[in-house]
Amino acid sequence: MEYNKRISAIAPGDEVEGYYILKSANPKVAANGKPFLTGALSDKTGTIELKVWDYPGPLGTGDEGKVVKVRGTAGEYRGTVQFTAGRIRLAAEDDPVDVAALVPTAPIDRTAAMDELRRWAASIEDGDYRAVAEEMLDAHGEALAAIPAAKSVHHAFLGGLLMHTANMMKIADFLAGMYPETIDRSLLLCGTLLHDMAKEREFVFSQLGLATDYSVKGQLLGHLVMGAQEAAETAQRLGVPEEKSVLLQHLILSHHGEPEFGAAVRPLCAEAELLSLIDSADSRMEIYRETYETMEPGTFSPRIFALEKKIFRHE
Repeated sequence: MEYNKRISAIAPGDEVEGYYILKSANPKVAANGKPFLTGALSDKTGTIELKVWDYPGPLGTGDEGKVVKVRGTAGEYRGTVQFTAGRIRLAAEDDPVDVAALVPTAPIDRTAAMDELRRWAASIEDGDYRAVAEEMLDAHGEALAAIPAAKSVHHAFLGGLLMHTANMMKIADFLAGMYPETIDRSLLLCGTLLHDMAKEREFVFSQLGLATDYSVKGQLLGHLVMGAQEAAETAQRLGVPEEKSVLLQHLILSHHGEPEFGAAVRPLCAEAELLSLIDSADSRMEIYRETYETMEPGTFSPRIFALEKKIFRHE
């Protein structure tokens, strides 16, 4: 029996006991009428599928994001490592839980990244866009530095939204300089900074700070609509001309590129087009980075849902 083994190191045949995050939990009933629990466990190194057979509860969807103590055996199902727990319960207050080993964090200096965002905001030449950028950064800076950028697909760790936004600002600044006759740098940088700020209200966060579900507003409106609404309200409060406000809202509403990928509208100006490409590029490169960490050189990954393909890690 191995204790608190890192999830990334768990292999079929391992017997493991320890504390992990209950990333997802879905009570179900088998064809024979017996209840069981399916879901996933996670720590800072990765995620593993979970099965608990003949399990009537009490753990369920409402416990997602909490720390649990499990005991069981790892197996393999359709090429994926799966953990079958014989015992599972919520961690008690006096249990020896090492939270630092459970919660993944962005591999960046968060203080330095926030300083970079402030410098980029201050460098926006247009006074109206700069005012909106700095106002929104002041309002959301604390959350921006802490929360994940997603529930599971990419940058789904503490500080992930900051890492994602800082990467995108760096790319946006570079590409604005490459296409100065086509791109309004002030509009692009402001839209890039603001594009995901409403994720603070889109998700429900666990006691450890991870995104476990979508909020009611997150499901009914989404971060694109909520972000555009807040940008419009901020612009109006600061006396920004309506034309600039509408352009900024358009960047936020269209940054997913196409309606099939969640965009409220398609990008119809150069800055919106470029923002959607930058967002896609950084998201996809992060999926590659995170997946490569789980792979040996010279191997292919399982099919990745977000990319709709498997990927190859070369030497």
